[in-house]
Amino acid sequence: MKSITIAGNCTKDAELRTTQNGSKVAGFSVAVNGFANGEKTTDYFDVSIWGKRGEAVMQFAKKGSKICVTGELGTREYNGKTYLTVNAHDFTPMGGGDSQGNYGHSDPARQAPQGGAPAGGYGDPLGEGEIPFAPIWWA
Repeated sequence: MKSITIAGNCTKDAELRTTQNGSKVAGFSVAVNGFANGEKTTDYFDVSIWGKRGEAVMQFAKKGSKICVTGELGTREYNGKTYLTVNAHDFTPMGGGDSQGNYGHSDPARQAPQGGAPAGGYGDPLGEGEIPFAPIWWA
C-alpha cells in the first residue's frame, strides 16, 4: 500500500454518492501547492472517502476550505491523462472558514457551534468519543 497525507484546498464542494449496493462515498478534489526549481507548483488529487467518514466530510469539504486527508495513493487514466487519487481513510479540517465557523457557506445550519469546534470535535468526525490514532501520551 502507498500511504499518503496531503494538505491543501478543496477545489469544489464534495459530492456524496450511493453505490448500487447502498454504500456511501464522498468525492472531492484537493489542490496542494508547493515549489520546484524556484517556481510555484500545484498538484491535484481526486479524493474518495467511504462510509460514515464520507458522510461526515460533507460539511467540511467545501470549495476553498483547507483540509488534510490520509489514505492510499493511486492513479487513474482518462483520455490519455493520468490523475492522482487518494482513497482516504481519515480527514482533518484545517480551518479556512470565516470567523463564524462557516466552511464555504453562510447557511446558519452549517455553522460550527460556539467555541469553534463542530459537534464531535475535529479529531473525532464520527462522534465516537475516542481518537484511535492518538499517541498514548495524548489520552
